[in-house]
Amino acid sequence: MIARLEGVLRTRDLQSVLLDVGGVGYEVEVPLSTLASLPEAGARVVLFTHLVVREDAHVLFGFLRARDRDLFRRLIRVNGIGARLALAMLSAMAADELARQITAGDIAALTRVPGIGRRTAERVVLELGERLTELGFGTGGETGTPASGPGGEREAAAALQALGYRAADAERMLAAVRGQADTTEALVRLALRATLRS
Repeated sequence: MIARLEGVLRTRDLQSVLLDVGGVGYEVEVPLSTLASLPEAGARVVLFTHLVVREDAHVLFGFLRARDRDLFRRLIRVNGIGARLALAMLSAMAADELARQITAGDIAALTRVPGIGRRTAERVVLELGERLTELGFGTGGETGTPASGPGGEREAAAALQALGYRAADAERMLAAVRGQADTTEALVRLALRATLRS
């Protein structure tokens, strides 16, 4: 099992990053929460990873926090939740926010994630709700830079430009979701989701 990678960030797109570890390039799929928090290409990065082995591929999933990877691992143990769907859940909301929705039994919030129907959301709540609380998930607020004010929006715009968007496009994307998020990371996720839907 590859549980941790430390190396130089070479490239990234909307779904994955290429991490150079001692001359070996690892392609790692990451949620939007991780993508929005990554530094510029050329910087050193540590990712906590989970390796999924299938008949046709070995796929690495990476997260900036071990806590996020742990929640990902819990999610994929739920019947009907595969790695890609778990990644979509962690892209739709930050790990602690997702854990809070699960422990609170908020089916409506969970079904807003593309690919999650009511039955699957109920299964997630049933199988994980109390266990996540026991493990300390969902007990704190979402961490990150406050999105309100020009500083948070500047950081969000810089993150979008690092993903390849032009400055004018980044400003337009952020204007469409202004005031809808509490942290810079959440603001970037909302802007990216709105763009992917359009």
